[in-house]
Amino acid sequence: MATFGITHFFKGGTQEQYDNSARRAHPDEGKGLPPGQTYHAAGPTAGGFLIVAMWDSKASWEKFRDDTLGPVLASIENPLPAPPEEKEFQVSNELTA
Repeated sequence: MATFGITHFFKGGTQEQYDNSARRAHPDEGKGLPPGQTYHAAGPTAGGFLIVAMWDSKASWEKFRDDTLGPVLASIENPLPAPPEEKEFQVSNELTA
């Protein structure tokens, strides 16, 4: 069960930029989840690109952010525009089908 959630809205972000980033930041060329991430959904929305991620802890998110995501975004061409609008939350209820 996830205990920590985070959303990122990248104003002006595109599917191509997301694919470019996810392919490098996530295992299996963007098809797998990094350690500690329990859920990931992403897609274009009005004015940009939205990512929703659930984690087993805030510490897992911070490790991924610092050790993987930051360096990847700094090293690729045409990354998602930074900084994103970010919202963090503690999960108080989680339902699945």
